[in-house]
This record gives sequence, structure tokens and C-alpha cells, in this order.
Amino acid sequence: LDGRLSNLYDSWRKRLTKGLAHAEAVIDFGDDEHLGDEAEDEFQTMDYDGAQENVWGAVGESMTALAAEMKRHLADDRRGELVRTGLKVAIIGPPNAGKSSLFNILAQRDAAIVSPIEGTTRDVLELTLDLGGVRCTLSDTAGVRQETEDMIEREGIKRARSAAEQADILVAMIDGTDIHSGITAITDVLPGPDIISRLLLVINKLDLVHTEGNTEQLLKIGSNVLGIPHNGTFILSCETSEGFDEFLSALTDRVLTRVETPDSLVGGDESALITRARHRQHVEAAVSALERFSKLSGQGSMVVDMAAEELRLTVSELGRITGAVDVEDVLDVLFADFCIGK
Repeated sequence: LDGRLSNLYDSWRKRLTKGLAHAEAVIDFGDDEHLGDEAEDEFQTMDYDGAQENVWGAVGESMTALAAEMKRHLADDRRGELVRTGLKVAIIGPPNAGKSSLFNILAQRDAAIVSPIEGTTRDVLELTLDLGGVRCTLSDTAGVRQETEDMIEREGIKRARSAAEQADILVAMIDGTDIHSGITAITDVLPGPDIISRLLLVINKLDLVHTEGNTEQLLKIGSNVLGIPHNGTFILSCETSEGFDEFLSALTDRVLTRVETPDSLVGGDESALITRARHRQHVEAAVSALERFSKLSGQGSMVVDMAAEELRLTVSELGRITGAVDVEDVLDVLFADFCIGK
């Protein structure tokens, strides 16, 4: 864990330990001890009827607030993980649209075989490149079309669909001399409407279709047909490299936007981004347990034990990241905050 993330999780660990200790105090000592006389912490500030209700109710409020913090922490769109592992950028499109040529230009070497024969690329080719300082895995995929009798080509199309679904940024490429069939092919393979925000449309073969009026019409295809913003459509020529710099600049900007922290999350503990999928899973499980605790804690004294068990599960999940919370940790808080046995 980096410094900010470690500090954030450690603060959660302390709050959970305190909450669990106070819950255990209500369960184990509530009937025999007068709780709350000398407790001077955040859990003793609410005006409830009776000491037990005061302690238990304050625990519930604190844990609800903690769950809300954890949810905000999770709402980072996986930015931390993407910075650590890199973004997936996939190029899809119909056969002979120029995907492998664009792949080679981005790679700055002949990484993929380029041929006028349809179906030259049968599998997903991958390479790693740096875009704006962000590690990216670029994928060249088999040409997609609706019908083919070739079993190997069908498998290639299946893998192209899978690459499109897994991509953080999707570059859809079509042949400028055959717009209609190109749009049909990529529309069929797009994972769903959510992909639009991650989609760039590239119309290749500018050298064959370039006229002033025609260019303007082509630029409107992305927004009119696919619903992507006007600045998400690019016309270029892989043959002459005309228009490539503009596309590369936009692709780099899209990569940087994908990993940057939103202004709403900058400046606080929320700017400590999750960098590992395993940590995300444990925080998600902790939030689920806290939500169950919140639901149970409002159902009366008969389910206090069940509610406390959800707190124990929360502590356990976070402990898989920060280190386990021992019984001694809970007892230290309990005896520090309450005059048990005195």
C-alpha cells in the first residue's frame, strides 16, 4: 500500500475496531454495567434514551458514515488499477479496413502482416506502448463481418468481440470507400451503449475519398449514426499518414482522461486510489457487510448479536488488506472507553 492508501485504510481499521468494541460492550456488559458514563468519543455524542441505546445508536451512525466513505472510494472507475496494470486499447473493424496498418503505425514497426487479402489477421495481436506516460496494451483484431464459412475466421471474430468487450478504449476502424458495410460490421460487434464514451471512430483511406464536402460529411457519421461526440471521429490515411497525428493526440488525451482523478475526488483521502483488484474485492465485501449491519441494527435488541456479526465480518474483510484486528485490539478500546467492572 502507498502512503495515502495505507493511512486511509488504517483510519477505517481504527473506526471499525472502535465500533466493534462498543457493540461488544452493549452485548456482553449492557445488562450489568452502566455504559457511557466516562466515554468521551464520537459514539457518545447522541442524545438517546438510555445508555445502551446511546452507544448502539451512535455505532450505527458511525458505521453508516464509514460505509458511505467506502462507497465513494470504490467509485473511482478502476483508475488506480488501470494506472498500475495499464489500459487495454483494441482496434476493431471489418476486413481490409486498415486495422493492421494502424497497428503498425502506432507500434512504429511491422508488428502485424498487412495484405490486401481479407482475413489475413486471424488472431488477436498485442503489443505494449506508452501513451502520455500511461502503459497501454494495444490489440489488433480479426476483421469482423456477419457471415463467413471459415471456421478459423469465425473463431477470430469471436476473439475480436471478446477484445472489444474487455477494452478500456475502443478504436473502431472502417474503410472510407465502403462506409455502409463498415458501420454495419462495427455496430454488430460493439458490446453495448456504454461503450460509446470509450469509442473512437477512425475512417481510413482519406487519400481515396478526400474532397472538402465529402470530408465534412464523413466527420458527421460518428455522431449521426453511432451517437459518439463529433470530436470522436477521425479521418486519416494509413497509406500517407495524413490525419494520423490528430488521431494520436486524441487517443492519448482519451487515455489520460481515463486514468486521471476527477476534480471531485482531488484533495482528500478519496484521492488515494485502489491499485489492486484484490483490495477492491475486500472493500466491496466490507461495504456489503456494513449495509447488512445497518439494516439489522435498526430491528431491535433481538438481532443485536446478528448485527454485531456483520461488523466482525467487516473487520475481517478490511483486515485482509491492513492486517487482522486481534481480540486484544478490541479489548483495549473497550476498557479504554468504558469503566467495565469498576
